[in-house]
Amino acid sequence: MFKQWISHLTLAAAVTVGATGLQAEEQKTLNFGIISTESSSNLKTVWEPFLEDMSEQLDMEVKGFFAPDYAGIIQGMRFDKVDIAWYGNKSAMEAVDRAGGEVVVQTVAADGSPGYWSLMIVHKDSTHLNSVEDVLGNAKDLTFGNGDPNSTSGFLVPSYYIFAKNGVNPKEAFKRTLNSGHETNAMAVANKQVDVATFNTESMERLQINFPEKADNLKVIWKSPLIPSDPLVWRQNLPAQTKQKVYDFLMTYGTTGDRKELKVLEDLQWAPFRASSNDQLIPIRQLELFKQKASIENDENYSQQEKAQKLAEIEAQLAGLERRLAALDAAREETN
Repeated sequence: MFKQWISHLTLAAAVTVGATGLQAEEQKTLNFGIISTESSSNLKTVWEPFLEDMSEQLDMEVKGFFAPDYAGIIQGMRFDKVDIAWYGNKSAMEAVDRAGGEVVVQTVAADGSPGYWSLMIVHKDSTHLNSVEDVLGNAKDLTFGNGDPNSTSGFLVPSYYIFAKNGVNPKEAFKRTLNSGHETNAMAVANKQVDVATFNTESMERLQINFPEKADNLKVIWKSPLIPSDPLVWRQNLPAQTKQKVYDFLMTYGTTGDRKELKVLEDLQWAPFRASSNDQLIPIRQLELFKQKASIENDENYSQQEKAQKLAEIEAQLAGLERRLAALDAAREETN
């Protein structure tokens, strides 16, 4: 599903920075939200050079906004305390739907890959845990480190591929389930504080840099299908002039051969950004609906009539998303 979608992205990225800003005055301060994939100190180390360059080139103060969980960044945008943010796709979907957000650009992995992968990890000494089947078969005796509920790779993707498709509710299956950020979960597995946890390939690369001895203690037992790279999302009611300045900065940063800018992006594990739009979130919306569908199909508490009605509603939503993808395909063919 994800690979098929990647071909739509170039077309969907025709972003128009129009007069959608509701405020006429020029903005003097920009609050940049950063989701809590790891400790704030680690995040500040890699993000502050980028924010400093952004401040200088926009000629306005750009402040990093760090919250202890993803919901804090989403709520910050909802109440106009966060102007633009780095999200995962799942949290970006929540920001678009609940906080007046709009996808503006997509990050690009430093190696040029179109995305990343969700992982399930255990300690390297766990000789009896070598597959998802092993984990599910022994779940009642295991402590599970699940991801933040708004995380794509830490929660949504494994929720569908590992649990919903197997008819398993992790809250009921495991001896104990904890929800934490990527780094916290990985460290808990490495320190044998939890038996199994979700993780992702980007955070694994970061862990190998910051805590190589901990990364060496991890064993990957499952890898997901490709997940599209993360977006940056701004709030729709930003002043139009601010939007244009931010968009121009993002689309040119690291593209002129400036070694300093390229080093800043490299430390963030990125290459220069590419334009994007809310259509980037279509596969995440599909995945969320597939997860809901599997959950309903496996739920014996619904009557047949209730189940049929709920499934029909989901199928209608999925059909709408397929129509949107078909329209993007048709438009792309016209431009080729």
